[in-house]
Amino acid sequence: MAAVKPADVLTATAAAVLFVRPSLLPPLAGHGFKLPWHRDRGNSRRHKSRGKRNGLVGAVGNTPLIRINSLSDAMGILGKAEFLNPGGSVERPGGAESERNGFKHANLTTKAFFFASEPFGLFCRRCWPWISILALDSGGLMPGGVVTEGSAGSTAISLATIAPAYGCRCHVVIPDDVAIEKSQIIEALGATVERVRPVSITHKDHYVNVARRRALEATNRAAIPREADKIKGIDLLQMNGHAPKQTEGHPCSADNKGGFFADQFENLANFRAHYEWTGPEIWEQTQGKLHAFVAAAGTGGTIAGISQFIKEKNPNIKCFLIDPPGSGLFNKVTRGVMYTKEEAEGRRLKNPFDTITEGIGINRLTKNFMMAELDGAYRGTDREAVEMSRFLLKKDGLFLGSSSAMNCVGAVRLARSLGPGHTIVTILCDSGMRHLSKFCNAQYLADHGLTPTATGLEFLDRS
Repeated sequence: MAAVKPADVLTATAAAVLFVRPSLLPPLAGHGFKLPWHRDRGNSRRHKSRGKRNGLVGAVGNTPLIRINSLSDAMGILGKAEFLNPGGSVERPGGAESERNGFKHANLTTKAFFFASEPFGLFCRRCWPWISILALDSGGLMPGGVVTEGSAGSTAISLATIAPAYGCRCHVVIPDDVAIEKSQIIEALGATVERVRPVSITHKDHYVNVARRRALEATNRAAIPREADKIKGIDLLQMNGHAPKQTEGHPCSADNKGGFFADQFENLANFRAHYEWTGPEIWEQTQGKLHAFVAAAGTGGTIAGISQFIKEKNPNIKCFLIDPPGSGLFNKVTRGVMYTKEEAEGRRLKNPFDTITEGIGINRLTKNFMMAELDGAYRGTDREAVEMSRFLLKKDGLFLGSSSAMNCVGAVRLARSLGPGHTIVTILCDSGMRHLSKFCNAQYLADHGLTPTATGLEFLDRS
């Protein structure tokens, strides 16, 4: 495929989804350092893909692009194995490139966890290192502080994995209907977990809103003794010789150094991590010879960053969304309307999602998703995701989670639409190891009428 000069103007998307070129985003001027996600477009990283890595954060990225043999006899489907990242998902901690670009662990006073004006930045897919790196010197976060996040699991696991590398703690707020092993993994990594009931984002107790509130509470609590020291030289938390009994590491514990809300849905460091890193990796690994990209969206950062980058490299590359049941993004991309007035979040009495998939699908437009450049969308089903995961395990030995399986459903749909001789790339974002109690549990599937029965890909012929 011939190289094409990057587009200089905004292009219309199928869903009229608003996006902004990274070059149009407000720069972080005057700070005298390179952003951790900045890369020299003229310098290929392929020669750096092997050898020693500097610590856990340095191991983020450079994940392999796998030919999915059982899907590729006539279609050419490649999967970017993001589940092989430290933390086990596509969420890339926002600071993987910190030391290579002049950041040192001891000098984390350089706005390292995200944009100085934006929250943390380690969004489970590659973003966490980025997130973790852009916040420390701005005062938004400091070593000993607590990073909080509302997550369905994957981002939280990546954040809990990476945060200690920056001398920080992690507090995660997670819906209580996600696979229990995700909470167990997060706790085993040393983070604290707060499980809440699933409610609309407009509700004050939605997991994202609770996480935001916990960060503010931690910051306010940390400020009490500091202000007391300044004014009276007295630690108000130790008055009358009594210290509050709180769990060590809790965001509001007496020994915390303030809170910082990562905000993976709205923090554009999420998008930037994939625009500056995952997208270029895919381009280099395929040598620019790809015809289409497809993925589901949760925060929207992955599909937005990758789609915008490869569209700039070649506007003829098709970028599609695959959307699970209960999500409104399919309607937004194909019809320009996310939902009816009756379906709008805030009018629902309970959780709007009715799907076995976790971490993908949403009923609101995030800042990250609005950066996406999409040509169309497909609607996937729970049965298709389950059947695809079992098909790939049997045929390819790939033990994938619900998000990865849904992405592969989208890849086959898109490949069939384009016809033979095309190369399609998707994201293998999660392993089945995080889905043992639900998506990979035979009894759970039977209880919900989802027991897999297909012997091939015939389940895709029914839709």
